[in-house]
Amino acid sequence: MSGREIAKLYLQLSSTAKAASQDEALPAPDRRELNRLAQRCKVNPHSHYSPPPMTLPSVTPSEVRRALLLRDEIALLDLRHEAAYATGHPLFAANMAADRIALEAGTRLPRKDVPIVVYDDGEGLISAAADLLAAMGYTKIRQLDGGLPAWKSAGYELFQDVNSYAKAFGELVESRRHTPSLPAEEVAALMASKANIRILDVRRFDEYATMNIPGSISVPGAELVLRAGGIAPDPETTIIVNCAGRTRSIIGAQSLINAGVTNKVMALRNGTIGWTLAGQDLEHGADRRRGIGPFEGAKANAREVAYRAGVRHVSPEEAAALEGQNRRTLYRFDVRSIEEYTAGHIGGFRHYPGGQLVQEIDMAAPVRGARILLTDNMGIRADMTASWLAQMGWETYVLDGGYDRVLEVGPPADFPRPDPSRRYRRPYEGTDVATSAMQAYLDWEYGLVEQLRRDATHGFFVI
Repeated sequence: MSGREIAKLYLQLSSTAKAASQDEALPAPDRRELNRLAQRCKVNPHSHYSPPPMTLPSVTPSEVRRALLLRDEIALLDLRHEAAYATGHPLFAANMAADRIALEAGTRLPRKDVPIVVYDDGEGLISAAADLLAAMGYTKIRQLDGGLPAWKSAGYELFQDVNSYAKAFGELVESRRHTPSLPAEEVAALMASKANIRILDVRRFDEYATMNIPGSISVPGAELVLRAGGIAPDPETTIIVNCAGRTRSIIGAQSLINAGVTNKVMALRNGTIGWTLAGQDLEHGADRRRGIGPFEGAKANAREVAYRAGVRHVSPEEAAALEGQNRRTLYRFDVRSIEEYTAGHIGGFRHYPGGQLVQEIDMAAPVRGARILLTDNMGIRADMTASWLAQMGWETYVLDGGYDRVLEVGPPADFPRPDPSRRYRRPYEGTDVATSAMQAYLDWEYGLVEQLRRDATHGFFVI
């Protein structure tokens, strides 16, 4: 039974049992229903069940920090809505709003005995969330002693925004590798002079279609090494990589550099935010994409990059052995395009395009210390994605083969969208964001490397 079904049954059982406790002469059909629901949820119906509050064990902030430093598996879950979560949270805390547990936990927390630590900021979300997780079969649930205030009182860092540790990692990459970039004014001048350049936008296609640098081509992050050779076959062409802010353009530009493309590669400094702050106009509704066209040596180079980062390749049989080790959490992601996934994918792999996976790894894989297995029938996207995840401290594997077997067909499952009023409004999304919010966001990103130093739990490295 799925987590969503269990949660639904749990709520049904609570409602039916409450009626039973209030009316000893509950009609026989309702009494049979109570017993049926209780059997499916594995609870005792004879105690006039109205689930008692869990006596939830607690764990101190220092114990959570120790687990993170030792790379033990831990899911540190912030139960607030995303807008509140974005105001401040521990670096490796993942947002799972209490009212979305029934929708998300089964997918995002695939191992039922994974250590889970839940917290809020005094909103009273802990008890009901823990009860629901327990009803869904999770067995190692603890609360953060003192909640978020205790974490702050212990002197530990709070990070703002969402996808914070991926963004902090991107800043670390730029500071260590000195990833080259150009400001908006210089890029605009190159465009005006008809210079030999190609601008590649590495965001999701829907973001690109909403607003983009005029003339740019949509090449979502992990597709860069696979497609750049066809878009810029002339080695004298300068490739300029952009996103909305900083992270994806830094990672995208550095991906091409790491993979050995012969073209000169630059990031557009501060992305569409920087472009807007410089007074340049954006294009809307564009639909420019290009086909597959790797540059010479791209596949071998991508594999070498992954090897340098410590990524391991496994056969389908070895992957099955990984899956059989049920004392460890294993996330499995197909990093290809949605069209390729829909046409045929290996069973058990969740669709997550590689560029977004690096950016949103806290959302995709809330269990820090887990293993990650990637698949891509062409190899390049999985290798490049895996290389970044490994540098972010993940034990990462790439599946070799598996596409000569029977594949599953159909689009990926997705979660219903959250209530927009409870979602954090990203300063780099949409066309009506105040320039002051854009500048504040950039200023926050500039300070992330120093904040990582103060926090000292990240374990990142840069090849």
